[in-house]
Amino acid sequence: MTYVEPKKKIMTPVALARRLSQHRKQGKRIAFTNGCFDILHAGHVSYLNKAQKKNRILIVGLNSDVSVKKIKGSPRPIVSQDQRALILASMACVDYITIFDEETPQKLISFLKPDILIKGADWKGKRVAGSDVVESYGGRVEYINYVGGISSSKIIQKITRGKRNR
Repeated sequence: MTYVEPKKKIMTPVALARRLSQHRKQGKRIAFTNGCFDILHAGHVSYLNKAQKKNRILIVGLNSDVSVKKIKGSPRPIVSQDQRALILASMACVDYITIFDEETPQKLISFLKPDILIKGADWKGKRVAGSDVVESYGGRVEYINYVGGISSSKIIQKITRGKRNR
């Protein structure tokens, strides 16, 4: 495995699309997952490591600060998008990060056209943003089991409760 400077893994969608065309010519499969990753925890690490497989390029679509605030409300995000992107880019299993402002990555998925869309197993049976696009050109949705009982929201609640008890 070759070391890549984490900041070089963080790209605009346009720059990433150009890079992905090179990977496709090399026969690589493009996998895409997304999330807020507000407070990185063991569940995130486990999920992302399971998402990375041989001959696969793993892209993380990261919700921007604006997007997180729309989805989670104030005071989220706790950690800024630049810091979240750098932390994720520092993981060996993550090949690229791109940030999006919308509530879902539908437009980003339509633009990047990944072969595989990855979601947590808790999404089985639910509408997954971008699944219609990926399946329209022969791609697939892959579900990964995650570590239960861990979430950024629960961590934030625990911290908040601890402050009130002082």
